[in-house]
Amino acid sequence: MTCETIATDKAPAAIGPYAQAIKANGLLFCSGQIPLDPETGELVAGNVAAQTERVMANIAAVLAAAGTGFDRVVKTTIFLADMGDFATVNEIYGRSFPDHKPARSTVAVRSLPRGALIEIEVVALACLA
Repeated sequence: MTCETIATDKAPAAIGPYAQAIKANGLLFCSGQIPLDPETGELVAGNVAAQTERVMANIAAVLAAAGTGFDRVVKTTIFLADMGDFATVNEIYGRSFPDHKPARSTVAVRSLPRGALIEIEVVALACLA
């Protein structure tokens, strides 16, 4: 088995000892994305809607860097600081999956890195090239 590290400056740099994503055996494992601005490395201002928009853009950038996209995502996990934000997050998240619906888990957590309100990780089919 070979593993390839995926990195792009269009998504935030890792804030710890991990990769943005790893491609292995035809799958892409994307680390959880929190709403960090890739240019500044700072948490985006605003409510959970603004933070979810940034997280989805960060995920799109990592997927693109790996040569894949939302249409090839097979599993997502959403971590919420407040389950009361579920409907708002669900609506924004759903825009990235208009036809294809991956498997998903959503869990409430006590807190997230840097005080984020949301974090999302994905597993996708990787391009075979």
